[in-house]
Amino acid sequence: MISRSLDGLLHRRESLRVFLLLVPPLLWFGTVYLGSLFALLAQSFYAIDEFTAKIIREPTLATYRQLLTQPANLDIVVRTVGMAVVVTIASAFLAFPVAYYMARHARGRIRALFYVGVMLPMWTSYLVKVYAWRLILANQGILSWLFTSLGQQPLLDRLLAAPGIGGPSLSSSYLGLFVVFVYMWLPFMILPIQAAVERIPGSYIEASADLGANPATTFTKVIFPLAMPGIAAGSIFTFALTLGDYIIPQVIGDSTNYIGQVVYKQQGVAGNVPFAAAFSLVPIVVIGMYLWLAKRLGAFDAL
Repeated sequence: MISRSLDGLLHRRESLRVFLLLVPPLLWFGTVYLGSLFALLAQSFYAIDEFTAKIIREPTLATYRQLLTQPANLDIVVRTVGMAVVVTIASAFLAFPVAYYMARHARGRIRALFYVGVMLPMWTSYLVKVYAWRLILANQGILSWLFTSLGQQPLLDRLLAAPGIGGPSLSSSYLGLFVVFVYMWLPFMILPIQAAVERIPGSYIEASADLGANPATTFTKVIFPLAMPGIAAGSIFTFALTLGDYIIPQVIGDSTNYIGQVVYKQQGVAGNVPFAAAFSLVPIVVIGMYLWLAKRLGAFDAL
């Protein structure tokens, strides 16, 4: 009798049924995710005693003062954000032609082949891919052998000698780090753009051509604005993943630190949890600013 009454009540009250279905995931989300974020925020307002290395659990802004006033910390933030921006832009340029072909031209087996090609790297172990790229970019790796075989070793030497991007080898340079980041996050850019382009009605493109627009005008006035939500979604993935990654800079590149490495070292090695918590809030703030800017520019208007 009780179960029948409850079934009848849930059948009549759709809003109550939806609410009961949403309560468990919302509780999980609020407890695990938001709870951990608030705990992280609380830890960042503590400080560590320089002599005893114990955490002083008294509210203070000393940790944030240390983060914002030391030039080395600001350099790490600028370096990480700069790398994330460059990786995001490069990923968008590489992803858009592939995504457009998948959405508008590829059919049947060719389309399935593209999907498998894009998603196959995501099925491989993250660490396997990173260490494989370290071998590829090494001094005696496949890429070095290819340059030598094609008689382009001087070109590789000039790239490695370039200030700001070079190093002893591609595996120990900013250029190599950039290549690995783009490779790792490119599928996360291709798939959202492909989904956005696929939703563009073909009649819009035909109407643009009928009105006399050339392909370049059609792209800039029709295709690109309507694909912007996919680009924004993909850029959020690539930008956020680059900001927080600490394994790739640990394996590829020189000894230069990035935000993820600092958080890992301060929390796991130095035991300075307040400083690690304050530094880990930097990507959250940067992503929040990026989302605000993207919304102001109308990137989400077509959602």
